[in-house]
Amino acid sequence: MSVEALLKQLEWTVLRRLDGLLQGDHKTLFRGSGLELADLREYQAHDDVRHIDWNVTARMQTPYVREHQEDREISAWFLLDLSGSMDFGSAGRSKRAVMLDFVGVMAKLLMQRGNRIGALILSPAQPSGLQHIPARMGRRHLLHLMHTVQSVPHAVAPHQSDLSHWLASANGLLKRRASVFVISDFLGPTNWAAEMGALGRRHDAVAVRLFDPVEMRLPNAGLMMLQDSETSEQLLLDTADPQFRRRYADMVAEREQRVQTTFAQSGVDGLELSTDEDLAEAVIRFSELRKRRMWRA
Repeated sequence: MSVEALLKQLEWTVLRRLDGLLQGDHKTLFRGSGLELADLREYQAHDDVRHIDWNVTARMQTPYVREHQEDREISAWFLLDLSGSMDFGSAGRSKRAVMLDFVGVMAKLLMQRGNRIGALILSPAQPSGLQHIPARMGRRHLLHLMHTVQSVPHAVAPHQSDLSHWLASANGLLKRRASVFVISDFLGPTNWAAEMGALGRRHDAVAVRLFDPVEMRLPNAGLMMLQDSETSEQLLLDTADPQFRRRYADMVAEREQRVQTTFAQSGVDGLELSTDEDLAEAVIRFSELRKRRMWRA
């Protein structure tokens, strides 16, 4: 399917539903790039002392606080992991396809608010391992971004994703505060907590973790030949063996513990998105996540 046909399909099947489900809550999805000074007024008992303007207070001999207005016109960046494991999907829908749908929907919502979108793609097909798409506006730019993601060659040689290096590159590239979506399955080494945390401190960052149900629970399907999509290692497995399925479950639980611990150390919001999940419902969950974060703030 062409990206233009895909985008039209998303507009009819997902975005039209979201217009009714969000009911004006688009503002809870994204935060602005900063705060612009709107006014000064005298301090009141409920005010945050961090907003006191000490220079004005010294001149007026009474406490004054700054009132700010949030700047909503921001850039949004999609950090997209297109390493080999993203091509996996057990029911005809790969993690890469889900990523493309998610980017199309979120980018459309952002652009409706006048925001620019860009991408930093992690891809073994590039000599540097990275591909940069500058942040711009417009439907044509969105179609270009989606076509680029769709056209990235599938990995054919063993390749181990280096999420820490990828996030470090993003930290060096993104100078101005932005909304940042880090979209990956987060397989491989869990050494990216520091770089993810640095990204979250500078930007409004959300980690979107894609997964397939088979990655979480191995089905009882007899003999299966499985291949590690990042190392190309092949194994013949007897999934009918209950002891093997139990060992697999233990391995998954251990991996999940490492990943969740790393997310907790990084301190960024996370959204889990399965290949068999309804995308509109996932965006609603994301909206609820942002509401809770706004209340905490």
